[in-house]
Amino acid sequence: MLVKTYGSAVQGINATIVTIEVNVSQGIKFHLVGLPDNAVKESHERILSALSYNSLKVPRRQVVVNMAPADIRKEGSAYDLPIAIGMLAADEALCADEIGKYVIMGELSLDGSLQPIKGVLPIAIKAREDGFKGFILPKQNSREAAVVNNLEVYGVENIKQVVDFFNGDAKLEPTEVNTREEFFDQVNQFEVDFSDVKGQENVKRALEVSAAGGHNIIMVGPPGAGKSMMAKRMPTILPPLTLQEALETTKIHSVAGKIGGNTSLMAQRPFRSPHHTISDVALVGGGSFPQPGEISLAHNGVLFLDELPEFKRTVLEVLRQPLEDRKISISRSKFAVDYPASFMLVASMNPCPCGYYNHPEKECVCGPGQVQKYLSRISGPLLDRIDIHIEIVPVPFEKLSEQREAEPSAVIRERVISTRQVQAERFKDTEGVYCNAQMSSKQLRKYAAPDEAGSALLKNAMQRLNLSARAYDRILKVSRTIADMENSENIQSQHIAEAINYRNLDREGWAG
Repeated sequence: MLVKTYGSAVQGINATIVTIEVNVSQGIKFHLVGLPDNAVKESHERILSALSYNSLKVPRRQVVVNMAPADIRKEGSAYDLPIAIGMLAADEALCADEIGKYVIMGELSLDGSLQPIKGVLPIAIKAREDGFKGFILPKQNSREAAVVNNLEVYGVENIKQVVDFFNGDAKLEPTEVNTREEFFDQVNQFEVDFSDVKGQENVKRALEVSAAGGHNIIMVGPPGAGKSMMAKRMPTILPPLTLQEALETTKIHSVAGKIGGNTSLMAQRPFRSPHHTISDVALVGGGSFPQPGEISLAHNGVLFLDELPEFKRTVLEVLRQPLEDRKISISRSKFAVDYPASFMLVASMNPCPCGYYNHPEKECVCGPGQVQKYLSRISGPLLDRIDIHIEIVPVPFEKLSEQREAEPSAVIRERVISTRQVQAERFKDTEGVYCNAQMSSKQLRKYAAPDEAGSALLKNAMQRLNLSARAYDRILKVSRTIADMENSENIQSQHIAEAINYRNLDREGWAG
Protein backbone atom coordinates (compact mmCIF):
# COMPACT_ATOMS: atom_id res chain seq x y z
CA MET A 1 0.00 0.00 0.00
CA LEU A 2 1.25 3.50 -0.86
CA VAL A 3 0.80 6.30 1.69
CA LYS A 4 1.96 9.92 1.66
CA THR A 5 2.92 11.92 4.74
CA TYR A 6 4.25 15.47 4.79
CA GLY A 7 7.30 16.98 6.44
CA SER A 8 9.43 20.02 5.61
CA ALA A 9 12.99 21.04 4.73
CA VAL A 10 14.41 24.42 5.76
CA GLN A 11 16.60 26.37 3.34
CA GLY A 12 17.91 29.68 4.62
CA ILE A 13 15.07 30.97 6.79
CA ASN A 14 12.28 29.58 4.60
CA ALA A 15 10.75 26.12 4.48
CA THR A 16 9.75 23.77 1.64
CA ILE A 17 7.14 21.04 2.06
CA VAL A 18 8.58 17.53 1.61
CA THR A 19 6.29 14.72 0.51
CA ILE A 20 7.29 11.40 2.10
CA GLU A 21 5.95 8.52 0.02
CA VAL A 22 5.99 5.12 1.73
CA ASN A 23 5.21 1.90 -0.14
CA VAL A 24 5.07 -1.50 1.55
CA SER A 25 5.21 -4.50 -0.79
CA GLN A 26 6.51 -8.06 -1.09
CA GLY A 27 10.16 -8.42 -0.03
CA ILE A 28 12.40 -7.90 2.97
CA LYS A 29 14.55 -4.82 2.28
CA PHE A 30 14.32 -1.18 3.40
CA HIS A 31 15.08 1.49 0.78
CA LEU A 32 15.31 5.22 1.53
CA VAL A 33 15.72 7.55 -1.48
CA GLY A 34 15.31 11.28 -2.22
CA LEU A 35 18.73 12.78 -1.33
CA PRO A 36 18.75 12.03 2.43
CA ASP A 37 21.86 12.76 4.52
CA ASN A 38 23.37 10.26 6.98
CA ALA A 39 21.14 11.36 9.88
CA VAL A 40 18.03 10.63 7.78
CA LYS A 41 19.45 7.27 6.60
CA GLU A 42 20.01 6.23 10.23
CA SER A 43 16.30 6.78 10.99
CA HIS A 44 15.50 3.12 10.15
CA GLU A 45 17.11 1.78 13.34
CA ARG A 46 15.54 4.47 15.53
CA ILE A 47 12.10 3.83 14.02
CA LEU A 48 12.26 0.03 14.45
CA SER A 49 13.32 0.38 18.08
CA ALA A 50 10.62 2.98 18.82
CA LEU A 51 7.87 0.85 17.26
CA SER A 52 8.97 -2.31 19.07
CA TYR A 53 9.25 -0.53 22.43
CA ASN A 54 5.67 0.78 22.10
CA SER A 55 4.24 -2.60 20.96
CA LEU A 56 3.40 -1.21 17.53
CA LYS A 57 3.39 -3.43 14.43
CA VAL A 58 6.76 -3.42 12.65
CA PRO A 59 6.42 -3.97 8.85
CA ARG A 60 7.86 -7.39 7.93
CA ARG A 61 7.86 -6.66 4.21
CA GLN A 62 9.84 -4.51 1.80
CA VAL A 63 9.59 -0.79 2.58
CA VAL A 64 10.46 1.90 0.02
CA VAL A 65 10.55 5.52 1.23
CA ASN A 66 10.86 8.37 -1.26
CA MET A 67 11.33 11.97 -0.13
CA ALA A 68 10.22 14.47 -2.79
CA PRO A 69 11.31 16.81 -4.24
CA ALA A 70 14.37 14.59 -4.70
CA ASP A 71 16.72 17.44 -5.68
CA ILE A 72 16.55 19.13 -2.24
CA ARG A 73 18.90 17.68 0.35
CA LYS A 74 17.09 16.38 3.44
CA GLU A 75 19.11 16.95 6.61
CA GLY A 76 18.76 16.00 10.25
CA SER A 77 16.74 13.54 12.28
CA ALA A 78 13.41 15.43 12.24
CA TYR A 79 12.02 13.09 9.55
CA ASP A 80 11.89 10.09 11.93
CA LEU A 81 8.26 10.65 12.93
CA PRO A 82 6.70 11.22 9.47
CA ILE A 83 8.58 8.20 8.07
CA ALA A 84 7.44 6.02 10.99
CA ILE A 85 3.81 7.14 10.66
CA GLY A 86 3.98 6.54 6.90
CA MET A 87 5.35 3.01 7.44
CA LEU A 88 2.55 2.15 9.89
CA ALA A 89 -0.14 3.56 7.58
CA ALA A 90 1.28 1.78 4.51
CA ASP A 91 1.32 -1.49 6.48
CA GLU A 92 -2.33 -0.83 7.46
CA ALA A 93 -1.47 -0.66 11.16
CA LEU A 94 -2.83 2.89 11.34
CA CYS A 95 -5.81 4.71 9.78
CA ALA A 96 -4.49 6.90 6.94
CA ASP A 97 -7.65 8.98 6.29
CA GLU A 98 -6.45 12.17 8.02
CA ILE A 99 -2.68 11.90 7.60
CA GLY A 100 -2.49 14.09 4.49
CA LYS A 101 -4.00 17.08 6.36
CA TYR A 102 -1.02 17.47 8.72
CA VAL A 103 2.65 18.33 8.53
CA ILE A 104 4.46 15.92 10.85
CA MET A 105 8.01 16.41 12.18
CA GLY A 106 9.98 14.98 15.09
CA GLU A 107 13.10 13.06 16.10
CA LEU A 108 12.46 9.69 17.73
CA SER A 109 14.32 8.29 20.71
CA LEU A 110 14.70 4.51 20.95
CA ASP A 111 11.75 4.39 23.39
CA GLY A 112 9.49 6.35 21.02
CA SER A 113 9.66 9.67 22.87
CA LEU A 114 10.23 12.80 20.78
CA GLN A 115 13.21 15.14 20.88
CA PRO A 116 13.00 18.87 19.96
CA ILE A 117 13.86 19.97 16.42
CA LYS A 118 15.12 23.13 14.67
CA GLY A 119 13.34 25.48 12.27
CA VAL A 120 9.83 24.99 13.65
CA LEU A 121 8.55 28.53 13.00
CA PRO A 122 9.30 28.70 9.24
CA ILE A 123 7.82 25.19 8.88
CA ALA A 124 4.60 26.27 10.63
CA ILE A 125 4.36 29.37 8.42
CA LYS A 126 4.79 27.24 5.29
CA ALA A 127 2.21 24.70 6.52
CA ARG A 128 -0.38 27.46 6.92
CA GLU A 129 0.48 28.95 3.50
CA ASP A 130 -0.01 25.56 1.82
CA GLY A 131 -3.39 24.99 3.44
CA PHE A 132 -2.58 22.22 5.90
CA LYS A 133 -5.03 21.75 8.75
CA GLY A 134 -2.41 21.22 11.46
CA PHE A 135 1.16 20.59 12.53
CA ILE A 136 2.19 17.65 14.73
CA LEU A 137 5.58 18.09 16.41
CA PRO A 138 7.50 17.54 19.69
CA LYS A 139 5.87 19.18 22.69
CA GLN A 140 9.04 21.19 23.46
CA ASN A 141 8.57 23.09 20.18
CA SER A 142 4.80 23.53 20.31
CA ARG A 143 4.71 27.08 21.75
CA GLU A 144 7.08 28.28 19.05
CA ALA A 145 4.83 26.90 16.28
CA ALA A 146 1.64 28.15 17.99
CA VAL A 147 2.67 31.72 17.13
CA VAL A 148 1.21 31.02 13.68
CA ASN A 149 -2.56 31.53 13.69
CA ASN A 150 -5.14 29.56 11.66
CA LEU A 151 -3.09 26.39 12.14
CA GLU A 152 -3.81 23.63 14.68
CA VAL A 153 -0.57 22.87 16.53
CA TYR A 154 -0.34 19.59 18.44
CA GLY A 155 2.62 19.04 20.73
CA VAL A 156 3.20 15.34 21.43
CA GLU A 157 5.57 13.50 23.76
CA ASN A 158 5.81 10.10 22.05
CA ILE A 159 4.83 8.24 18.87
CA LYS A 160 2.03 6.30 20.63
CA GLN A 161 0.06 9.55 21.07
CA VAL A 162 0.26 10.23 17.32
CA VAL A 163 -0.87 6.69 16.43
CA ASP A 164 -3.81 6.88 18.85
CA PHE A 165 -4.74 10.33 17.45
CA PHE A 166 -4.96 9.10 13.85
CA ASN A 167 -6.76 5.90 14.88
CA GLY A 168 -9.33 7.97 16.78
CA ASP A 169 -8.49 6.32 20.12
CA ALA A 170 -7.39 9.58 21.78
CA LYS A 171 -7.65 13.33 21.28
CA LEU A 172 -4.82 15.81 21.29
CA GLU A 173 -5.21 19.27 22.80
CA PRO A 174 -3.99 22.01 20.46
CA THR A 175 -1.39 24.41 21.84
CA GLU A 176 -2.66 27.97 21.91
CA VAL A 177 -0.63 31.11 22.53
CA ASN A 178 -1.96 34.66 22.88
CA THR A 179 0.89 36.06 20.83
CA ARG A 180 0.10 39.75 21.17
CA GLU A 181 -0.53 39.61 24.92
CA GLU A 182 2.68 37.68 25.66
CA PHE A 183 4.69 39.85 23.28
CA PHE A 184 3.62 43.17 24.79
CA ASP A 185 4.02 41.83 28.36
CA GLN A 186 7.71 41.08 27.75
CA VAL A 187 8.70 43.89 25.39
CA ASN A 188 9.85 46.24 28.17
CA GLN A 189 11.41 43.73 30.57
CA PHE A 190 15.16 44.30 30.90
CA GLU A 191 17.63 43.15 33.53
CA VAL A 192 19.97 46.12 32.99
CA ASP A 193 19.41 49.87 32.77
CA PHE A 194 21.36 53.01 31.90
CA SER A 195 20.58 54.36 35.40
CA ASP A 196 23.37 52.02 36.60
CA VAL A 197 25.97 53.99 34.61
CA LYS A 198 27.62 56.79 36.56
CA GLY A 199 28.95 59.78 34.62
CA GLN A 200 29.99 59.33 30.96
CA GLU A 201 27.36 61.84 29.78
CA ASN A 202 29.12 62.50 26.46
CA VAL A 203 29.25 58.77 25.71
CA LYS A 204 25.59 58.33 26.62
CA ARG A 205 24.79 61.15 24.23
CA ALA A 206 26.73 59.40 21.44
CA LEU A 207 24.92 56.11 22.17
CA GLU A 208 21.57 57.91 22.08
CA VAL A 209 22.43 59.43 18.68
CA SER A 210 23.51 55.98 17.52
CA ALA A 211 20.25 54.37 18.66
CA ALA A 212 18.12 57.20 17.26
CA GLY A 213 19.51 56.82 13.74
CA GLY A 214 20.58 53.16 13.73
CA HIS A 215 24.24 54.16 13.38
CA ASN A 216 27.23 51.89 14.00
CA ILE A 217 29.47 53.04 16.86
CA ILE A 218 32.92 52.27 18.27
CA MET A 219 34.02 53.20 21.80
CA VAL A 220 37.73 53.70 22.50
CA GLY A 221 38.99 53.86 26.05
CA PRO A 222 41.11 52.29 28.79
CA PRO A 223 40.16 49.11 30.67
CA GLY A 224 37.39 49.60 33.22
CA ALA A 225 36.01 52.80 31.69
CA GLY A 226 32.58 51.22 31.15
CA LYS A 227 32.61 50.32 27.44
CA SER A 228 31.11 46.83 27.81
CA MET A 229 28.70 47.99 30.51
CA MET A 230 27.18 50.64 28.24
CA ALA A 231 27.15 48.39 25.16
CA LYS A 232 25.09 45.78 27.02
CA ARG A 233 22.50 48.45 27.77
CA MET A 234 22.04 49.49 24.12
CA PRO A 235 18.96 47.25 23.54
CA THR A 236 17.20 49.01 26.45
CA ILE A 237 17.14 52.33 24.55
CA LEU A 238 16.37 50.98 21.07
CA PRO A 239 12.73 51.14 19.92
CA PRO A 240 10.71 47.99 20.78
CA LEU A 241 10.46 45.29 18.14
CA THR A 242 7.36 45.40 15.97
CA LEU A 243 5.45 42.13 15.62
CA GLN A 244 6.79 41.76 12.07
CA GLU A 245 10.39 42.29 13.23
CA ALA A 246 9.85 39.87 16.13
CA LEU A 247 8.54 37.19 13.75
CA GLU A 248 11.51 37.64 11.38
CA THR A 249 14.01 37.55 14.25
CA THR A 250 12.38 34.48 15.80
CA LYS A 251 12.54 32.65 12.43
CA ILE A 252 16.32 33.10 12.28
CA HIS A 253 16.83 31.90 15.86
CA SER A 254 14.46 29.00 15.21
CA VAL A 255 16.51 27.83 12.21
CA ALA A 256 19.67 28.06 14.34
CA GLY A 257 18.03 26.10 17.19
CA LYS A 258 18.39 28.99 19.65
CA ILE A 259 14.76 29.19 20.80
CA GLY A 260 14.05 28.02 24.35
CA GLY A 261 11.27 25.56 25.13
CA ASN A 262 9.08 28.17 26.85
CA THR A 263 9.59 30.86 24.20
CA SER A 264 6.93 31.61 21.63
CA LEU A 265 7.96 34.92 20.06
CA MET A 266 11.13 36.91 20.79
CA ALA A 267 10.02 40.16 22.42
CA GLN A 268 13.37 41.94 22.84
CA ARG A 269 15.99 42.95 20.34
CA PRO A 270 18.82 40.40 20.21
CA PHE A 271 22.21 41.27 21.68
CA ARG A 272 25.03 39.09 20.36
CA SER A 273 28.54 39.33 21.77
CA PRO A 274 30.85 36.73 20.15
CA HIS A 275 34.33 36.11 21.57
CA HIS A 276 37.27 37.48 19.57
CA THR A 277 38.44 33.93 18.73
CA ILE A 278 35.37 33.43 16.50
CA SER A 279 35.94 32.21 12.93
CA ASP A 280 34.72 34.11 9.87
CA VAL A 281 32.23 31.30 9.03
CA ALA A 282 30.76 31.41 12.55
CA LEU A 283 30.38 35.18 12.29
CA VAL A 284 28.74 35.51 8.87
CA GLY A 285 27.20 32.02 8.59
CA GLY A 286 27.82 29.11 6.26
CA GLY A 287 29.44 25.73 6.69
CA SER A 288 28.88 22.51 4.72
CA PHE A 289 25.19 22.75 5.59
CA PRO A 290 24.71 26.54 5.91
CA GLN A 291 23.48 27.93 9.21
CA PRO A 292 22.93 31.58 10.26
CA GLY A 293 26.01 33.26 11.74
CA GLU A 294 26.25 35.79 14.55
CA ILE A 295 25.49 38.72 12.23
CA SER A 296 22.16 37.12 11.28
CA LEU A 297 21.37 36.17 14.88
CA ALA A 298 21.86 39.90 15.63
CA HIS A 299 19.33 40.87 12.91
CA ASN A 300 17.08 43.72 14.17
CA GLY A 301 19.36 44.03 17.20
CA VAL A 302 22.93 44.69 18.30
CA LEU A 303 26.18 42.93 17.39
CA PHE A 304 28.78 43.82 20.04
CA LEU A 305 32.43 43.18 19.19
CA ASP A 306 34.46 43.70 22.35
CA GLU A 307 38.21 44.31 21.94
CA LEU A 308 37.83 44.82 18.19
CA PRO A 309 41.56 44.75 17.26
CA GLU A 310 41.90 41.28 18.84
CA PHE A 311 39.60 39.75 16.20
CA LYS A 312 41.35 38.11 13.27
CA ARG A 313 41.76 40.40 10.26
CA THR A 314 39.87 37.98 7.99
CA VAL A 315 36.93 37.93 10.42
CA LEU A 316 36.63 41.72 10.47
CA GLU A 317 36.94 42.07 6.70
CA VAL A 318 33.96 39.79 6.02
CA LEU A 319 31.81 42.30 7.92
CA ARG A 320 32.27 44.98 5.27
CA GLN A 321 29.71 43.75 2.74
CA PRO A 322 26.93 42.87 5.26
CA LEU A 323 27.31 46.32 6.88
CA GLU A 324 26.48 47.92 3.53
CA ASP A 325 23.93 45.45 2.10
CA ARG A 326 22.27 44.39 5.38
CA LYS A 327 22.13 40.78 4.20
CA ILE A 328 24.60 37.95 3.62
CA SER A 329 24.55 35.52 0.69
CA ILE A 330 26.03 32.05 1.26
CA SER A 331 26.81 30.34 -2.05
CA ARG A 332 27.60 26.68 -2.57
CA SER A 333 28.08 24.71 -5.81
CA LYS A 334 24.48 23.45 -5.89
CA PHE A 335 22.55 26.18 -4.07
CA ALA A 336 22.68 29.61 -2.45
CA VAL A 337 20.88 30.96 0.61
CA ASP A 338 20.34 34.53 1.83
CA TYR A 339 20.23 35.44 5.50
CA PRO A 340 19.11 38.90 6.65
CA ALA A 341 21.75 40.83 8.61
CA SER A 342 20.36 44.27 9.43
CA PHE A 343 22.14 44.88 12.72
CA MET A 344 23.69 47.76 14.63
CA LEU A 345 27.42 47.27 15.10
CA VAL A 346 28.66 48.35 18.53
CA ALA A 347 32.39 47.86 18.99
CA SER A 348 34.87 48.68 21.72
CA MET A 349 38.65 48.72 21.94
CA ASN A 350 41.56 49.83 24.08
CA PRO A 351 43.53 52.72 22.53
CA CYS A 352 46.79 50.75 22.61
CA PRO A 353 48.23 47.36 23.70
CA CYS A 354 48.73 48.48 27.31
CA GLY A 355 45.38 50.27 27.31
CA TYR A 356 46.45 53.62 28.76
CA TYR A 357 47.21 55.86 25.77
CA ASN A 358 45.63 59.32 26.40
CA HIS A 359 44.79 58.28 29.97
CA PRO A 360 44.52 61.34 32.25
CA GLU A 361 46.42 59.69 35.15
CA LYS A 362 48.21 56.51 34.10
CA GLU A 363 51.17 56.58 31.76
CA CYS A 364 51.20 54.60 28.51
CA VAL A 365 54.19 52.21 28.32
CA CYS A 366 53.83 51.32 24.62
CA GLY A 367 56.85 51.89 22.42
CA PRO A 368 57.02 54.29 19.46
CA GLY A 369 54.61 53.35 16.70
CA GLN A 370 52.80 50.70 18.74
CA VAL A 371 49.65 52.77 19.13
CA GLN A 372 49.36 53.32 15.38
CA LYS A 373 50.17 49.65 14.72
CA TYR A 374 47.45 48.58 17.16
CA LEU A 375 44.86 50.83 15.51
CA SER A 376 45.90 49.65 12.04
CA ARG A 377 44.67 46.15 12.92
CA ILE A 378 41.28 47.61 11.99
CA SER A 379 41.26 48.44 8.29
CA GLY A 380 40.35 51.90 7.02
CA PRO A 381 37.39 50.59 4.97
CA LEU A 382 35.88 49.00 8.09
CA LEU A 383 36.38 52.15 10.19
CA ASP A 384 34.75 54.15 7.39
CA ARG A 385 31.62 52.03 7.82
CA ILE A 386 31.39 52.92 11.51
CA ASP A 387 29.51 56.21 11.77
CA ILE A 388 30.44 57.26 15.31
CA HIS A 389 33.86 57.03 16.99
CA ILE A 390 33.76 58.13 20.62
CA GLU A 391 36.62 58.29 23.11
CA ILE A 392 35.95 57.31 26.72
CA VAL A 393 37.85 58.47 29.79
CA PRO A 394 37.62 56.80 33.22
CA VAL A 395 34.88 57.94 35.59
CA PRO A 396 36.31 60.02 38.50
CA PHE A 397 35.68 58.87 42.07
CA GLU A 398 33.29 61.77 42.73
CA LYS A 399 30.94 60.51 40.02
CA LEU A 400 31.24 56.86 41.08
CA SER A 401 30.35 57.67 44.69
CA GLU A 402 27.34 59.82 43.78
CA GLN A 403 24.06 58.59 45.28
CA ARG A 404 21.95 60.39 42.68
CA GLU A 405 20.55 57.96 40.12
CA ALA A 406 21.43 58.59 36.49
CA GLU A 407 18.85 59.00 33.73
CA PRO A 408 17.01 55.67 33.23
CA SER A 409 16.81 53.83 29.94
CA ALA A 410 13.04 54.37 29.67
CA VAL A 411 13.46 58.16 29.41
CA ILE A 412 16.22 57.89 26.79
CA ARG A 413 14.16 55.32 24.90
CA GLU A 414 11.19 57.68 24.65
CA ARG A 415 13.39 60.29 22.95
CA VAL A 416 14.81 57.63 20.60
CA ILE A 417 11.31 56.41 19.67
CA SER A 418 10.20 59.99 19.01
CA THR A 419 13.19 60.52 16.68
CA ARG A 420 12.57 57.21 14.89
CA GLN A 421 8.95 58.25 14.28
CA VAL A 422 10.21 61.34 12.43
CA GLN A 423 12.34 59.05 10.24
CA ALA A 424 9.49 56.55 9.72
CA GLU A 425 7.33 59.38 8.38
CA ARG A 426 10.16 60.58 6.12
CA PHE A 427 10.78 57.14 4.60
CA LYS A 428 7.20 55.80 4.60
CA ASP A 429 7.17 55.57 0.80
CA THR A 430 10.63 53.97 0.55
CA GLU A 431 10.77 50.20 0.94
CA GLY A 432 13.58 48.80 3.09
CA VAL A 433 14.61 52.15 4.63
CA TYR A 434 13.52 52.74 8.23
CA CYS A 435 16.19 54.96 9.73
CA ASN A 436 18.81 57.53 8.72
CA ALA A 437 21.68 55.02 8.72
CA GLN A 438 20.01 53.19 5.81
CA MET A 439 19.74 56.24 3.52
CA SER A 440 21.13 55.98 0.00
CA SER A 441 23.25 58.69 -1.64
CA LYS A 442 20.18 59.97 -3.49
CA GLN A 443 18.22 60.27 -0.25
CA LEU A 444 21.18 61.99 1.40
CA ARG A 445 21.09 64.75 -1.22
CA LYS A 446 17.36 65.12 -0.71
CA TYR A 447 17.07 64.98 3.08
CA ALA A 448 20.53 65.79 4.47
CA ALA A 449 21.76 68.79 2.51
CA PRO A 450 23.65 71.10 4.93
CA ASP A 451 23.28 74.89 4.96
CA GLU A 452 26.06 77.20 3.74
CA ALA A 453 27.82 77.42 7.11
CA GLY A 454 27.57 73.64 7.54
CA SER A 455 29.00 73.03 4.06
CA ALA A 456 32.00 75.25 4.83
CA LEU A 457 32.57 73.47 8.13
CA LEU A 458 32.31 70.06 6.45
CA LYS A 459 34.68 71.07 3.65
CA ASN A 460 37.27 72.20 6.19
CA ALA A 461 36.93 68.91 8.13
CA MET A 462 37.27 66.84 4.95
CA GLN A 463 40.49 68.62 4.00
CA ARG A 464 42.06 68.61 7.48
CA LEU A 465 41.14 65.02 8.37
CA ASN A 466 41.59 63.68 4.83
CA LEU A 467 38.22 61.91 5.02
CA SER A 468 36.87 59.52 2.38
CA ALA A 469 33.63 59.99 0.46
CA ARG A 470 32.05 57.28 2.62
CA ALA A 471 33.04 59.18 5.79
CA TYR A 472 31.46 62.30 4.26
CA ASP A 473 28.18 60.40 3.83
CA ARG A 474 28.37 59.05 7.36
CA ILE A 475 28.82 62.54 8.82
CA LEU A 476 25.76 63.77 6.92
CA LYS A 477 23.68 60.80 8.13
CA VAL A 478 24.65 61.43 11.75
CA SER A 479 23.96 65.17 11.28
CA ARG A 480 20.49 64.34 9.97
CA THR A 481 19.82 62.24 13.09
CA ILE A 482 21.02 64.98 15.45
CA ALA A 483 18.76 67.48 13.63
CA ASP A 484 15.83 65.05 13.97
CA MET A 485 16.48 64.76 17.71
CA GLU A 486 16.03 68.54 17.95
CA ASN A 487 12.99 68.53 15.61
CA SER A 488 14.93 70.65 13.14
CA GLU A 489 13.81 70.38 9.53
CA ASN A 490 17.17 71.55 8.18
CA ILE A 491 20.70 70.47 9.10
CA GLN A 492 22.53 73.35 10.76
CA SER A 493 26.20 73.99 11.42
CA GLN A 494 26.02 72.84 15.08
CA HIS A 495 24.62 69.49 13.93
CA ILE A 496 27.49 69.09 11.47
CA ALA A 497 30.00 70.09 14.16
CA GLU A 498 28.72 67.44 16.59
CA ALA A 499 28.79 64.77 13.87
CA ILE A 500 32.39 65.69 12.94
CA ASN A 501 33.29 65.46 16.63
CA TYR A 502 32.19 61.80 16.49
CA ARG A 503 35.04 60.93 14.09
CA ASN A 504 37.79 60.68 16.74
CA LEU A 505 39.81 57.98 15.00
CA ASP A 506 39.99 60.03 11.79
CA ARG A 507 41.83 62.87 13.48
CA GLU A 508 45.34 63.44 12.31
CA GLY A 509 47.81 62.68 15.08
CA TRP A 510 45.26 60.85 17.28
CA ALA A 511 47.51 57.76 17.42
CA GLY A 512 50.73 59.71 17.73
